[in-house]
Amino acid sequence: MHSPTTRPGQLFATLVTWLNGAGVVWVFALMFLICADITARTVFDSPIAGVTEMVSLSLVASVFLQLGYAVMRGRLMHVEMFLTPLEAKRPTLASDWQMLLSAVGIAMLAVIAVGAWPDLLAAWRTAEFAGVEGIFKIEVWPIKLLLVVGSVIAALELARQVAVRARTSLAGAASAARLLTPAVVVATAVFVAALWYGDVEPRTIGIAMIGVAVVAIVLGMPIAIALLFSGFLGLALIKHDFGIATRTLALSADGTISDYVFATVPLFVLMGLFVNVSDVGRDAFRAAQRIFGRIHGGLGVATVAANAVFAAITGISIAAAAIFTKIAVPEMVRQGYTPKFAVGLTAGSSLLGMLIPPSLLLIIYGVLAEVSIGALFTAAILPGLLLAAAFAIAVILMAWLWPSFVGNVQRRPTDPGDEGGAWAVLAGLVPVVALIALVLGGIYGGIFTPTEAGAAGAFGAMAIALLKRRLSWPKLWEAIGETGQVSVSILFLIIAASTFSRMLTLTELPQDMAAFLSGTGLGMFGFLAAYLFLLLVLGMLLDSTSIMLIMLPLALPVATALGANLVWFGVITTIAIEIGLLTPPFGLSVYVIKASMDDPRISLATIFRGAFPFVLITLAVTILLMVFPQISLVLL
Repeated sequence: MHSPTTRPGQLFATLVTWLNGAGVVWVFALMFLICADITARTVFDSPIAGVTEMVSLSLVASVFLQLGYAVMRGRLMHVEMFLTPLEAKRPTLASDWQMLLSAVGIAMLAVIAVGAWPDLLAAWRTAEFAGVEGIFKIEVWPIKLLLVVGSVIAALELARQVAVRARTSLAGAASAARLLTPAVVVATAVFVAALWYGDVEPRTIGIAMIGVAVVAIVLGMPIAIALLFSGFLGLALIKHDFGIATRTLALSADGTISDYVFATVPLFVLMGLFVNVSDVGRDAFRAAQRIFGRIHGGLGVATVAANAVFAAITGISIAAAAIFTKIAVPEMVRQGYTPKFAVGLTAGSSLLGMLIPPSLLLIIYGVLAEVSIGALFTAAILPGLLLAAAFAIAVILMAWLWPSFVGNVQRRPTDPGDEGGAWAVLAGLVPVVALIALVLGGIYGGIFTPTEAGAAGAFGAMAIALLKRRLSWPKLWEAIGETGQVSVSILFLIIAASTFSRMLTLTELPQDMAAFLSGTGLGMFGFLAAYLFLLLVLGMLLDSTSIMLIMLPLALPVATALGANLVWFGVITTIAIEIGLLTPPFGLSVYVIKASMDDPRISLATIFRGAFPFVLITLAVTILLMVFPQISLVLL
């Protein structure tokens, strides 16, 4: 991120920050609105009219209000395996390359603004509204205006970054290597011209655009921009009309996330961050430590158990990795565990956060696959507990059989007077149990929809943090601000993936893949083996959400054609994708643990090696779930 130094740049940065603040407060207000609707419906039998419409439209507005700030802070998801070494070895060439990537981003955001402008004018002229006449209605033109303004602001921020990098590039020495960037531009233009003027089938265009997206992502383009670019270009090539492609892109931006169910994303993220602030993870660890402390390797088992409890109230693996790095790792090292095992176990057990419900990744899958989120949560309970049990058993066995890896572990009986006594520790679990009962009990009991459960859970987590006196004004703003940025990166990525998916649907490539695999005789297990392999490879490069958004448009038609239960398939997909959090070179959980530690002696390589046994365990559990689908489906 390059901070502005000129007066106009600083004024622009202030505008971007204020727009982001408005989007942040808007998302926070949705929690209160939905909770008020729950109360009015359940207590007074009088639901608030128009809540669904207000929430749906608010998601689009809040995303584009915060998009410019996300661009400014570099929060759009991207892969750094190419750019980071390039910046270290050839900074001028890296600056040239980043200008090219930013230029593509400017073009895509401009396309969204241009495509949405006619809809904005039409909505203004016709007084288009959402809702029901005579009951509730809200005009939609202000939302469309914010979409256009947000796209333009984000494009201007990218243009500012290009201008800053241009000064660096102009000051750099000329070299033959710097011809690489213009050569890529020329080669891309020739490639597109060949597809445009050649007699190319839509299927071939689809394959080419998949290649373009993968290459662009690996070379450092933000994943959302890469999917927008390849989807837009593919649509234009298929239809031989950039106008249709422009309107489709604008339609995706306006319509993809304007659905009540997508509010689960910011609400569950907000709940997880409030849980983080309330220090519930430490309470869970203290209780688990007291319960399992007498077992050989008990502190490791306690770490797994605490992660499982924490997973049941957050649904975010990265949060667990960050929290238990600070709580569990120092205590394990103090009690004789090797640092390699301590960090590896913390990384491995953090995977439970995205499998044990409520899981953000399962929510995203449910929305994309149009599968019941409640059914997904139910189906993930036993697999989550199975994975936790496998980790715990492995810890005990490794403590006995592999002491060189685990460390000089002794049974540590706890002093009844420690940590305020057993009753004080168990009392600390009351808020945890209450929050789990509120969220999961509300969903399974039919009281809440998943979106309402997210709002109620976020409100409950905030109340716990307030009661424990852990939520100051700065921490509140930090939590809701981080919620906004995480949500923007995910929801904007979903918009981009929708464009990419529409393009693939027009090529009929997913349907062809389904027909081909059905005809090869490989069957379900052959498909699952290839699918698992692809997920593991992509997990080495991309984050979990990006993998799901890229793979599902291709995989779901095949799974459906082969007769797969899509709830079971969602559980398989989620756990397989999560393995990527522990595998090099991307391994997001590993990087989070490294960033959370203040110990230069523990390298990334040490964490990756420590996590490897848990990669194998997770892979084994994944294969077991593939072979025995009833493990996932028995509770449905």
